Amino acid sequence: MEPAFWLPVAFAVLMGVSILAYVILDGYDLGVGILLPFAEPSERDRMIASIGPFWDANETWLVLAVGLLLVAFPEAHGVILTTLYLPVTFLLIALVVRGVAFEFRAKAGTPFKRWWDRGFFGGSLVAALSQGYMLGLYVTGFAEGVFVHLFGALTAVCLAAAYAFIGSTWLLWKTEDALQVKAVRWARLTLGSVAIGVAAVSIATPLASPRIFAKWFSFPEIIALAPIPLMTGAIVLGIWIFLKRMPRADHHLDGVPFMAAAMLNVLGFAGLAYSFYPYVVPERLTVWQAAAAPESLMLIFIGTCVVLPMILGYTALSYAVFRGKATDLSYD
Repeated sequence: MEPAFWLPVAFAVLMGVSILAYVILDGYDLGVGILLPFAEPSERDRMIASIGPFWDANETWLVLAVGLLLVAFPEAHGVILTTLYLPVTFLLIALVVRGVAFEFRAKAGTPFKRWWDRGFFGGSLVAALSQGYMLGLYVTGFAEGVFVHLFGALTAVCLAAAYAFIGSTWLLWKTEDALQVKAVRWARLTLGSVAIGVAAVSIATPLASPRIFAKWFSFPEIIALAPIPLMTGAIVLGIWIFLKRMPRADHHLDGVPFMAAAMLNVLGFAGLAYSFYPYVVPERLTVWQAAAAPESLMLIFIGTCVVLPMILGYTALSYAVFRGKATDLSYD
């Protein structure tokens, strides 16, 4: 097989895996930030402690995904970031504010700590809304019109709620007592918004493109793809029923809702990937049209094969070392 064929496909897969890992891993710590104002001041340190060892590593996946887009698909990088420059600007500002607030809140005195908490909440919320708005525009193929921007606003709210949902399942897993009870309540409240968001994107995606509509609703494809929406609906219903029986005194099943939330993300991402492949810019540029020269891609591919195992390794190590319930926050 010619490198000019398989290298663009390989980089599309690597970029997709990076985006999926970012949405799941940084999604939960953005969700914890969004939920911060709804906790008592005494509970906020425990919430921050639950994400403290992981959140820097979680954001690495965003850097990797954007880096792969830049070096492997430079033409697509120009089109996407030129179209989305305003929400990207808000996203970057929000991530900076969030990072500064995370570090400074621990050293600030009581009168100022609540302001840094508000900064962490605001940065988390704006970052989530910006990403959701960009998702909405991408799904509609960067079309123009009021409807597109209204749809972008809907996906922005739904993605923020989805992050709050996976953040609450993370807190359910990593905390105990009263905070864990609150996490269960937050998860139940946000689960409905997750279902609305998944349904909205699932309806809008085929309507935005006749090609995608044909991919999903032709025979026999419609039968082969039916497990994706059926499994998604079953998992949402299963989480709803499961949360009614949480929290449990033995804590043995505390991680189940988080794993189910991660599976929802995998199914949603699989549906989007199937819909848009082979396009990296919807209906404009395929992975082969947008790809850099094969010689350049080969060099980058070798570098990625070195870097990716390192990211996977220290991510796995951090989750293994800091497994179990979160303890008191300490910066000593």
